[in-house]
Amino acid sequence: MKDFKNYLSGKAFTLTEGRQAWQTKSGGQVRSYMETAKEVRSTFEHTLAPCGRGMRAAFTLAEVLITLAVIGVVAVLTIPGLIKNHNEKAWSTAQDVFTKRLEVATRQMNTEEKLAGYDNTMDFVNELKKYIKITRVCDNNEITKCFNKQVIWNEGDEPVDMSAIKNAQNFGLDWESDTVAVQFANGVNAVIAYNPNATQDPYNNQFNATSNSMAILYDVSGNKNPNTNGKDINHINVTELAGTTGCMIPELADIMCITRILPAYQYNPLNKNDCNDDILNKYGMQYCFDSRWGYQNDYWAGAVIACEGVNNMPTREQLGKLAMYIYNTDREIGAGTNIGSGLSKDPERVAPFGTGDFFIWSNEEINKEEAYQRYYSFKGTYGYSSNLNYERNTSSYMAICVTQN
Repeated sequence: MKDFKNYLSGKAFTLTEGRQAWQTKSGGQVRSYMETAKEVRSTFEHTLAPCGRGMRAAFTLAEVLITLAVIGVVAVLTIPGLIKNHNEKAWSTAQDVFTKRLEVATRQMNTEEKLAGYDNTMDFVNELKKYIKITRVCDNNEITKCFNKQVIWNEGDEPVDMSAIKNAQNFGLDWESDTVAVQFANGVNAVIAYNPNATQDPYNNQFNATSNSMAILYDVSGNKNPNTNGKDINHINVTELAGTTGCMIPELADIMCITRILPAYQYNPLNKNDCNDDILNKYGMQYCFDSRWGYQNDYWAGAVIACEGVNNMPTREQLGKLAMYIYNTDREIGAGTNIGSGLSKDPERVAPFGTGDFFIWSNEEINKEEAYQRYYSFKGTYGYSSNLNYERNTSSYMAICVTQN
C-alpha cells in the first residue's frame, strides 16, 4: 500500500522497491530488473484503472485544435450579437441623455423668454450655445464639416447626401429657415432647423420647448458608422430627409434634383468690387458684374455662390420643364417658350415655391449685366433674359439649387 501511495503522490519509485513488491506478490520469485519493472508497472496501472481510468497527463494536438475550432465557431455565432446589443443599448442611453439635456436647455430658454423671435436658424443656435455647450457651428454651405457626409434614412435605401440638406424643407417641413450643423461638447453631432413660428410660455414648466422651436437630426456616435436612422441617428420633428432621395421634389428627379430653394432676398449678392478671376473660376462664372447704372450688387452671382456653382443651378430648358410641372400641363414648354395665358398653377405642386408670381434664375449668364431667368405668373410663364429692366442686380428673383443627372 505504501508503494501505491508513493506512486499516486508522485514520489520516486525505485526499481529495488519494485522488485521487492514483485517478490512479495510472486511469492519470493525473483526475475530480471526489466521484467520486474514491466510487471510492476502493469500491476500498478491495472490496480489504479478503476480509480481513474483514462487519466492522462495532457491533451493531444488534435484534441486542442478541435477545441479551439469549437470555441471559434461559438465566438462567431455569439460575439456579433453581443456587440450589436451593446451598441444598441449604448446608442439608446446616449440618445436619452442628449434629449434630456436639450430639453433642459430649451426649457430654460423658454423661462427666460429666449426661445422665440429669431429671424433664422443661425441666430437661434447662437443663443442656444449659452444654454448647452456647442464646440463648433457650420452654416448650410458647410454642413459636412460638422456632420456626416451621408446618412441612411431608411435601412436598405441609398444614402442621402447631407450637403444637400440646406433648409427645413429638406426635413419635410414647410418652415422657411435654413439648416445649421453643430457639434456638441458631449460628442453628439446634429443638423438643426429653427421654427420661425416658435412660441414661448415662460410661466408654463410643462411647455414642450424642444419640439416647438426646432427640428433636429442628431448622431450620438459622431462621424462613426453606421450613420443610420433608428440606430446611432435619431431626430425630433424631422419627417423625412430630402424626400429620402436627396431631392426635395422626387417627381422632378428625372429632370433635375432640387436640393435647395432660396426665396428672394434670402441669399447674399456678390459685390462687384469683390469679384475676381479666382471667384469666377471657382464657381464657373464668365463675367464680373458691371452695371451701366452704377449698381454694385450682383444677385445672380450671389445665387450661383449660394448653390456652389453654375452647375448646381437649373438650365433654361429645365426651368421650362419645371413650368410644365407647376402648371400640370402636357403643353411643351422649352427654354425660350412664352405662354401668356391659359395656364393655371397646381396648388400642391407650386407650394414649395410660394403661391404668388415669382422669377427663378437660370445658370446661364449673357454678359456683364444680364442673365436668363423664367417668370411664373398666375396664368402664364415667360422665359427671358435680364435686360434694362431686369439686370443681375435684381434682388427679387428666387434661386433653386440642383444636382444634375
